[in-house]
Amino acid sequence: MAFPPEYWRECDQQRAYPTAFVDAMTGSRMLSALIPAEYGGLGMTMMDASVILEEVNRSGGNSAACHAQMYTMGAMVRHGSEEQKSQWLPPIATGEMRLQAFSVTEHEAGSETTAIATSAVRQGNDYLVNGHKNWTSRIEQSELMLLLARTTSRDQIERRSDGLSLLLVELEDARAQHAIDVRPVRTMFNYATNEVTYRNLRVPAANLIGKEGDGFRCALDGMNAERILLAAEAIGDGYWFIEQAAKRASEREVFDRPIGANQGVQFPIARAYAAVVAADQVRYLAASKYDTGESCGAEANMAKLLASEASWQAANVCLDTFGGYGFVTECDVERKFRETRLYQVAPVSNNLVLAYLAHHVLGMPKSY
Repeated sequence: MAFPPEYWRECDQQRAYPTAFVDAMTGSRMLSALIPAEYGGLGMTMMDASVILEEVNRSGGNSAACHAQMYTMGAMVRHGSEEQKSQWLPPIATGEMRLQAFSVTEHEAGSETTAIATSAVRQGNDYLVNGHKNWTSRIEQSELMLLLARTTSRDQIERRSDGLSLLLVELEDARAQHAIDVRPVRTMFNYATNEVTYRNLRVPAANLIGKEGDGFRCALDGMNAERILLAAEAIGDGYWFIEQAAKRASEREVFDRPIGANQGVQFPIARAYAAVVAADQVRYLAASKYDTGESCGAEANMAKLLASEASWQAANVCLDTFGGYGFVTECDVERKFRETRLYQVAPVSNNLVLAYLAHHVLGMPKSY
């Protein structure tokens, strides 16, 4: 195995970006999975891309270091102009440039993306960007970044989703302008995330993705892709936990018998496995609808909801099966346990997913 558990353990302990792993994924062209072949990518489907990330997590790794380059393609490929795609997709596909950062969330707005306040004011051939974002991950490891900003004030729009625009930021230029301040944020697991402040950042108007004011709808394609891909990562985690728990239960003997012979141990593992398999099927449904261009908001959200809950169920079952040894760093259970907890709150809270399903799918009164 090129990247064994020891590799991921060391990265986690050092809070280090897994550069060697990302370089290998880039070299294998896996990170170009969703870039069309005519621009140098593999031209794969969302289904294919989700399996790639699932397998990374199922092998004991963590896809967080590189998944953004896949889900940002949802917005770039579907809404970028021909000129933009011809200019940017080939160097992204080869790894010459990396698009690993998607700057959306703000502290005050939280899950209410349409309430963001970071502004982009048109001045001649540029947009002047000012504001603050949190949870902008991998900006220090990227050459390109997608930024969602407000181009029309909230008091001048009819719908909450109007007035936002999506911009492609060239980070070398942004740094040369001294217009961005990046503050790394240490979290309970290794995620390379940051708070970012924009002060009079000039972004060429030619870097506008889609139409001005229509950025939220452009970003949604990236968000649905993100939900599907992160669901796949959670499913990979779930299978990893189940495999570790089943192996441990079969090999560990107490009172002259394998602990897995006890129904109190084996039944929770089997039930968690069933939950992961069920979530897996919804992931495939969501990816299939995305690939055929169908509306997949409900399915993408359900896949993320079910997969995150299933992976957490499997994580707890695995930790219970290992007992005290599950808390030992060398077992890797505690690391994966911390990592998989994220999926219930990001990229969207499971409570907001439930609110979305209740209102948009079931027709119940809006609760948010």
